[in-house]
Amino acid sequence: MLITKTYHDVPSALDPNGRPIRIFIIAPNVPGYPKAKFPGVVCFSEIYQVTGPVERFAGQIASQGFVVACPSTYHEFEGPEPIPYDVEGTDRGNRYKIEKELAAYDEDATLAIDLLCSLPNCTGRIAATGMCLGGHLAFRAAFDKRVLSTVCFFATDIHSASLGKGKDDSLIRVKKGELTGKGELVMIFGKQDTHVPRAGRDLIRATLEDANVPLSFLEVQAQHAFIRDESSKGRWDAALTRSLFTFMMEVFDRTVGRDLGPREGDIAEAEHVC
Repeated sequence: MLITKTYHDVPSALDPNGRPIRIFIIAPNVPGYPKAKFPGVVCFSEIYQVTGPVERFAGQIASQGFVVACPSTYHEFEGPEPIPYDVEGTDRGNRYKIEKELAAYDEDATLAIDLLCSLPNCTGRIAATGMCLGGHLAFRAAFDKRVLSTVCFFATDIHSASLGKGKDDSLIRVKKGELTGKGELVMIFGKQDTHVPRAGRDLIRATLEDANVPLSFLEVQAQHAFIRDESSKGRWDAALTRSLFTFMMEVFDRTVGRDLGPREGDIAEAEHVC
């Protein structure tokens, strides 16, 4: 499908400077069908905001028939322009990551979901995804009852509860049952990812499974940022990215791409047969 790119500047109640958050919208464009509707996806970026790799990733999702919203995460600190993939940009993004209030991250997700649900070309069936910092933000977006499925790529800081000022409560909320019986969740990590070591991955998986969250947990032979097709420091794996993108789209097609009606009853236990 063809795609278009626009943006909305949405007021933020928690921005101390009174500035809006810019949310980029990448949407399918089907000539001759002006009233076509599509499910929505919130795509959260890494610490560099909406860069070329993030926009291309979102564009690929949109071209499959989804309206994609990409929030500019650091609107409290600077404009919506992408932060460079260099030493200064990395230091700046990492500084913002721990200076931003946790409630402000959650407000960004709510505003992005609200915007998607308000668009005339969106069905209101919402999924979420993100990479690195954005993987954790997508994880937290899953707490919103409107988000029916979430795919997180190498989500950082979940195991260490270190998102935003102070300690975040992502795993605490999981333990309280806020994802139990809710939408489907997919966690994808590289086994060579130094940002989320084995002990951290084990903690995330055990916490989710103990809480009976509908979960797929994938550990692949890759390093951090392996889906980033620019400035990946030699870590980009195009073939693996393509395979996992296909996996993600199967989840989105099944959970938000069609309306199966409300879920009823428990899933029967699998029979122990060959």
